[in-house]
Formats: sequence, structure tokens, C-alpha cells
Amino acid sequence: MIKQVKNYINWFILLISTGIVCAILGIVLFDIFSKGLSSVSWHFISQFPTNGMTKGGILPAIIGTLMLTMITTLFAVPFGVSCAIYLNEYSKPSILTNIIRASIRNLSGIPSIIYGLFGLALFVQAMQLGTSVLSAGLTLGLLSLPYIITTTEEALKQIPNSMREATLALGATQFETIKDVVLPKALSGILTGVILTLSRAAGETAPILFTGVAFYINDFTTSLNQEFMSLPYHLYMLSTQHQAIEQVRPLAYATAVVLISLVFILNLVAFYIRFKHRTQD
Repeated sequence: MIKQVKNYINWFILLISTGIVCAILGIVLFDIFSKGLSSVSWHFISQFPTNGMTKGGILPAIIGTLMLTMITTLFAVPFGVSCAIYLNEYSKPSILTNIIRASIRNLSGIPSIIYGLFGLALFVQAMQLGTSVLSAGLTLGLLSLPYIITTTEEALKQIPNSMREATLALGATQFETIKDVVLPKALSGILTGVILTLSRAAGETAPILFTGVAFYINDFTTSLNQEFMSLPYHLYMLSTQHQAIEQVRPLAYATAVVLISLVFILNLVAFYIRFKHRTQD
């Protein structure tokens, strides 16, 4: 009886905590969407900002965010997945492996502003890439690496060792086992972790603050060595640094709606991949 009462109490506390979090999230989303949704239109999404960013749209910021995410993906995903495969499939338990894993976990907890300063020192100055979308994308790639490595390694750990042993017993090499058996089975978990990590990276401001993001650009280019606009930094400037904050407040809320919608779509894709994988299993 006492154990059952404790279970009910714990369940009630968890339910209340979940309700509080959901209520706060709902209030925040309601406030943003109620004030910004009316300003979102095709003109707002497809036009350049005009009149000192008091009118017009956010097309350069959208293009810059997409380019930034693409560079981050091309840099972080291959290195992160390869590192996780080595740690889980090839490396043997040792002090060095434990140090590597501990370092990866610690890198996950470093504030994003530190990555921005490191990207400034490494990519902008040392490698002389300048303040550009390439420098910013590589910096975000470094920030994303620990999360991709961790989520990929966890996905690989979910594959039973019996499947590896059975494939090896049939004469396949370890590389063929990983390529044809392990990775396909872990693909949904890997993609879920990658997409969630990239959705987080797309909303970062601090890492790109010193590496290439610009306050205002009246034109956009696909060149990788140019400065760029991004949605999170554009939102930050409209909300805190603009000379006419009250006038551009509706545009700031509308930018927040677009950014939240972009992150929500990426998360929805991740959940769909996970759901589809579970139904197939």
C-alpha cells in the first residue's frame, strides 16, 4: 500500500511538472504567434528589408540561415558519424577511449559564445577565411560535433551484438558488417539526432556573432566568403539594437514566428523518421 501511494505521488508530481512546463511554453508561443502571425506574408518572406529594416521582408536572413545550416551539415555530419563509428565499433575499452568520450561530453557543455571566440581565432584569423558564411558554418559545425557524436554512438549501441556476430560468422568483414547491417539499422536514430542538432544550430546567435553575420545586407550572394544575414541575429537586432524598436516590433515578432516554424519543421521531420522506423520494426 505504501509503495502504491508513493507511486501515485511521484506520478502526480511528474504530471504537475509537465503541465507547468507545457503551460509556460504555451504562453510564450501564444504571445509570439498572436503578435507576429499577422505580419507574416509572402511579401515578408520573399522581399529584402527596406527603409532601415522598418519595412520589407527577411529574404536575405532566410537564405543566410539555410546556407549556414547546409555548411554545418556538410562539415559536422561526416566527421561526427565517422567518429562515433570508430568509438563504438573499432576502438577497444582503454583509458584513451574514456578520455576521448569524457572530452566529447565536456565539449557539449561549453557555452556557445566560447565556440564563437574559437571560430574567430581559428577560421577568421588563423586560416584567414575572413568574416564569412563559411567561417560561421564551420564554427557551428564544431559546436554540433559533440551532439552528433553522442547521439550517433547511442544509436549504434542499440543494435544487438548478435547481429554483428551473425554477419561476421557468414564471412563478412567488419567494414561490410557496419556498412550493410549496423548503419542501416541505426539510421533512423542517427538522422533523428542529426536533425535535432541542426535545428538547434540554426537558432544559435553567439557562435556566428564574431564570424560573419551582418546587421543589414541589401543584396544576397551564394558566395561562401561573404558576410550574411541570419534569422536569429536579425531577430536579436530588431528586438534590442534597432533605433526604432517600437516601430519594428511587429517585424521582430514575425521573424520569431518564421524561426520557430523552421525549427518546428526540422523537429517534426525528426519525429516522423523515428515514428516511421518504429512502425517498420
